[in-house]
Amino acid sequence: MAGYDDRDGKIWLDGQLVDWRKANVHVLTHALHYASSVFEGERCYGGKIFKSREHSERLLQSGRLIDFEIPYSVDEIEAAKDATLKANGLTDAYVRAFAWRGAGEDMGVASARNPVRMAVAVWSWGNYYGDAKMKGAKLDIAKWRRPDPATAPSQAKAAGLYMIATMSKHTAEAKGCSDAMMMDYRGYVAEATGANIFFVKDGKVHTPTPDAFLNGITRQTVIEMLTRKGIEVVERHIMPEELEGFEQCWLTGTAAEVTPVGQIGDYNFEVGTLTREIAEEYEKLVRS
Repeated sequence: MAGYDDRDGKIWLDGQLVDWRKANVHVLTHALHYASSVFEGERCYGGKIFKSREHSERLLQSGRLIDFEIPYSVDEIEAAKDATLKANGLTDAYVRAFAWRGAGEDMGVASARNPVRMAVAVWSWGNYYGDAKMKGAKLDIAKWRRPDPATAPSQAKAAGLYMIATMSKHTAEAKGCSDAMMMDYRGYVAEATGANIFFVKDGKVHTPTPDAFLNGITRQTVIEMLTRKGIEVVERHIMPEELEGFEQCWLTGTAAEVTPVGQIGDYNFEVGTLTREIAEEYEKLVRS
């Protein structure tokens, strides 16, 4: 498959659909140097983006959390996503809406005079973890930790927060793993590099409290699904040594959807009935 910079199609850029290969920015774009960028990952199923407006609302909020205002409304972002899907002839796709501080008068840490730019790109994308969706992903345990919310705005889906995730995933892949589980700054279990995590024990579902990492839209959806099924969901701080006592585990995220986990470090998990049920029910929900 061609690189992401060398494809046919259209990308929505600053209010216009442009040829894919011409959707470029200057090398002195502020976001390239200082990570002043926010984004959303969304999936379109059968022509409908799952929870599209929630993603658009979060994109605007992420911009505000890192101190810039995206110059488009939710309705305008929704229209941009729809136009990009149609321009590329896609009904089942991954949707990436993102905004950043561009090149302008400032080229230091401060960049208040630089324009805020925005783009939407869409492409076909299968299972994020490949065949792990069926047999269970294998996760490494990352050495890098999610930062204290007093250090970085953990509820922003901001590019800068993913630097340690990239390093952690590269290390995991070098070990033959699909991903890595990260702890937070206190040593509690947090999440994978780009997905939230759930555990099952004695009929209850346990998931880390999202007080130092992003409270994912898919995470919230799955909690609602479990609650409707009458299954108790316990949101709490989880210590790494507790992994030994959990029976099942899965990851949630727009890209990951619901992916079973078979192993984290030296700990093994069953790809059990509840995990499979939630994965199947989520698949039906997003296509309903």
